[in-house]
Amino acid sequence: MALGAQQQSVLALVMRQGMTLAAAGLGLGLPAAWVLSSVAASRLFGVVVADPRFLVAITVGLATVALLASYLPARGASRLDPMDALRSE
Repeated sequence: MALGAQQQSVLALVMRQGMTLAAAGLGLGLPAAWVLSSVAASRLFGVVVADPRFLVAITVGLATVALLASYLPARGASRLDPMDALRSE
């Protein structure tokens, strides 16, 4: 912001970085959870293959938490006074 960035630009930048990591984690984790639940169901008694509705609900829940975890620091970064940031560096 000290170099001319707008508050919305800083907010979008920090949110994009956080959500990119969350999307990568969910993209890799969801197929892995599906495969591992099938493996566990074939090897363990009483374990059932993951229900797709359950996996979607967990994915939505984790995405919501990641969105909130990205938004709070982004909001703080966008509200930071540029002069205070430059003085502390």
